[in-house]
Amino acid sequence: MNKQTSIFSNIKGDLSSGLVVFLIAVPLCLGIALASGAPLFSGMIAGIVGGLVIGFLSGSQLSVSGPAAGLTAVVLSSITKLGAFDIFLLSVVIAGAIQLVFGLIKAGTVANYFPSNVITGMLTAIGIIIIMKQLPYAFGYDKSSDSVYEFVDAENTLLAAINHISLGATIITVISILIILYWSKVPKVSVVPAPLVAVITGIILNKAFSASAVLALGEKHLVRLPVPQGLNDFLGQFTLPNFAAITNKEVWITAVTVAIVASIETLLNVEATDKLDPMKRYTSPNRELKAQGIGNIISGLIGGLPITSVIVRSSANINAGGRTKLATMSHGALLLICTALIAPFLNMIPLATLAAVLLVTGYKLCKISIFKEMFKNGKYQWAPFVVTVVAIVFTDLLIGIALGMVVSVMAILRGNMKSSYFFKKEKYQHGDSIKLELAQEVSFLNKASILLTLDHLPGNTTVIIDATKTAYIDFDVLQTIREFKEIKAPQKNIQVVLTGFKEVYNIQNSPNLTAEQQAKLTNGHVHTIASGNHNDLLKELQLN
Repeated sequence: MNKQTSIFSNIKGDLSSGLVVFLIAVPLCLGIALASGAPLFSGMIAGIVGGLVIGFLSGSQLSVSGPAAGLTAVVLSSITKLGAFDIFLLSVVIAGAIQLVFGLIKAGTVANYFPSNVITGMLTAIGIIIIMKQLPYAFGYDKSSDSVYEFVDAENTLLAAINHISLGATIITVISILIILYWSKVPKVSVVPAPLVAVITGIILNKAFSASAVLALGEKHLVRLPVPQGLNDFLGQFTLPNFAAITNKEVWITAVTVAIVASIETLLNVEATDKLDPMKRYTSPNRELKAQGIGNIISGLIGGLPITSVIVRSSANINAGGRTKLATMSHGALLLICTALIAPFLNMIPLATLAAVLLVTGYKLCKISIFKEMFKNGKYQWAPFVVTVVAIVFTDLLIGIALGMVVSVMAILRGNMKSSYFFKKEKYQHGDSIKLELAQEVSFLNKASILLTLDHLPGNTTVIIDATKTAYIDFDVLQTIREFKEIKAPQKNIQVVLTGFKEVYNIQNSPNLTAEQQAKLTNGHVHTIASGNHNDLLKELQLN
């Protein structure tokens, strides 16, 4: 049961935590907008709406919402396909409406139906795409890749970036990455967020480089947010969606994609946040979907990126002492003040610093240990994972997830086919006895393996088929067993004993054995020859 907590019960801790989350959120909001190929201001809008609107409406006391790295691939490809940012904003509004419907129809458990290997593959592919997108900025090159094909094209991407390296941008990138990776290891100063330190260092380095013709960065290599001269100027920066594109099929496809991915990411992150909550409170997934839906509708209406719950900022909120919604909402308020009043300061941030933040973020999503872990879990885990990663990187996110799901389902079906029964083969003085203990669910997919097994059974043996533990046996499988007992078994002098079959199966169990038959069947037991599953039995039969 969720524990009710007053929003003013931890004012000092929540305001302090809100400040920490704000300092982390600024470079991430700008960086994710940059990686998405969207106006940088749209990232700040998403952070503001995520903090103020979703923070207020959400049932979670600790979850922090904003623009997420997990959606960069979708946003990047969608803006390219749709051809205009204002058309993409319409997709964000529709996606929010879809999420709201998800919440109203209580579809909060939808994330449970996506296999973890496909979700991991999706996040890994997104990490790879983020790295592809940010490497040119890290080298100080103006162009960036929108797809893997452009990434290997010397005219547009990394190869061209190597030929146009800006020494100043490269130095800033390297130093920023080192700060992000190792700042937390420095005693006493680690309370200051590493991304903020990287941003300040990048600004200082750029100022120091300005006197050098070799190291200086031009304005096009810095953050460029419009600087409002007054309230009207500030309000004029917000972009409205283009509702004239409502009949565009791509708008709806993008909306469905954003709604599904954002919902899954949100539900997974909220669940993870609840596990980190020191007070062990529970967040209703349906209420969270409603809050996220309303937040995305508002964000899309005023020019913001799509929003999800974000585990990085949520965990930072908890670690900094946040305990109620006040922390999340105060971080949103600080983002609003920052965007309205100190845009000139933000325009001093080098894009290379934001690229460094995102390169580290991308690496955490696709690091080598993730691949090792998936391969260690067996082929039924890594096959869908690899297919999802490759498909997303080379096509798009929706196709990649769909292909990953197909391969995952095929892996499940293949595994189900191989687990139709458990066997034990025993040797007696009068001959061998093989017991087949059917699984709980025996579907038509198991027919081939059972038929293959029965056809390979040696003559002059006793076969016991035990259905005691079954809850369901497919009609075709029952027909196969009947045919074997009545036709094939007598031809090979195989004695068939059926036991445990329910009346609904319409198959007759073997009558109780007489004392003489029981003694003949059980006495003179020498030893158990083998036991195992379908594959083990077939190997045993082939050896003999």
